[in-house]
Amino acid sequence: MTSILATVFDGGASVCDVCEILLLLQLSNGDVYEKTHDELDFEFLGSRWGGQWRVQTNVYGNGSTSRGREERYLLPFDPTLEAHRYSVLWAPTHIIFYIDDTPIREVIRHPDMGGDFPAKPMAVYATIWDGSAWATEGGKYKVNYKYAPFASEFSDLAVVGPRADPVLRVPRRGGAGDQDDDQDLLGLMTADYAVMTPQKRAAMRAFRARHMTYTVCYDAARYASGPFPECDNSDDERENFSAWGESKTVVMRPRARGRRRGRKAGGAAFARGRAASS
Repeated sequence: MTSILATVFDGGASVCDVCEILLLLQLSNGDVYEKTHDELDFEFLGSRWGGQWRVQTNVYGNGSTSRGREERYLLPFDPTLEAHRYSVLWAPTHIIFYIDDTPIREVIRHPDMGGDFPAKPMAVYATIWDGSAWATEGGKYKVNYKYAPFASEFSDLAVVGPRADPVLRVPRRGGAGDQDDDQDLLGLMTADYAVMTPQKRAAMRAFRARHMTYTVCYDAARYASGPFPECDNSDDERENFSAWGESKTVVMRPRARGRRRGRKAGGAAFARGRAASS
């Protein structure tokens, strides 16, 4: 049985003029399962000053990074100016990514996904790192370290779900704890953020139509054998994407220069919590 992990981050991303600094909000077990790790994350891909920010969502299971299930979106706001809420719902049957309580991506578990669906216990991380090789416009712009230190602020972190043991190998089992975990899972599975209502699905489709710049589901160049089994593709929607999965209608555009936020000292942010599944 896989538990739900609902993670909420309220925070602003790092600030720089020419920036390949990545802010990563991640569920992972790579420290325990180095070659077969699971991963769910929001990845902020940096921004040149005056440019829009993009965020990427990743879904990896059992070390499936060679079959990466990435999507990228333009943020409809500047994340360096004020805090926003980023959430991940991880259930036995589906995964939902939220920004400010609006669902932006749903991955429904398909039998043919096999181990590609994350199913092992994971921990919660937040890191800042140098993505100069690829992040901002494909690696065209490098980190300008004269603007260091780079910092991010987090608040109101909430992790909901049964806990794993301290080494994340197996969930706790035995005695009354099993009944408590089952009761917790039932409550979480029926919680508002776990249920995709017609209204929420409409909001998700609207967000994706306006802001999604890339989806692996239409990347025929990278995956010539066809889309992943969980992809809900349509011929009409496919016309809006190139063979590389890039949107033909959603493009980067300059944004107005906003005021800079004050930065706290320190070169990186790191936060860790525990959650569980089996």
